[in-house]
Amino acid sequence: MSTAVTLVVPDAEKVAALVAAGFRDVQDFPQPGVVFKDITPLLADPTAFGIVAGVLAGLARDAGATAIAGIEARGFMLAAPAAERAGLAFWPIRKAGKLPPPVLRREYSLEYGTAALELSASAVHSGERVLVVDDVLATGGTARAACELIEEAGADVVGFSVLLELAFLNGRPALGDRPVVALRTQV
Repeated sequence: MSTAVTLVVPDAEKVAALVAAGFRDVQDFPQPGVVFKDITPLLADPTAFGIVAGVLAGLARDAGATAIAGIEARGFMLAAPAAERAGLAFWPIRKAGKLPPPVLRREYSLEYGTAALELSASAVHSGERVLVVDDVLATGGTARAACELIEEAGADVVGFSVLLELAFLNGRPALGDRPVVALRTQV
């Protein structure tokens, strides 16, 4: 389990406004009743995207991370440039069956079934310190599974960072005492 770290976003209000402008709500996607949070506008704005990558890189450095892990698929788009900027390793956490063996695997529950995440066993070294990055924290199932997968590999999760936390879905408790930082929170 992680050592307590306080992660602080510089210019938090400015960054939150930038993130809010970079999201678009898509009603009834991928199924009726779901409001999909599309980050395409943020990715299409090189200035905003660069600022977000810089903020995530800074969080990783501040936490003493040695690697940044991104959760498939949109977490990849955020974590990879942040890792490059911070001079750290990037670890993709993939959906089952997408990585060559050997892999570590973690199954988890969703509102409508089960899923699994995998991490390349050859990428992980015991004792590494990892910042996990994703786009949205909703119910916390995927986030928890990703953190548990990294910890199973012998690494320490120093923090979990997302662009947007949907606080009304109460996902933060699923992460236990792992430090969580959201660049924007929707209540």
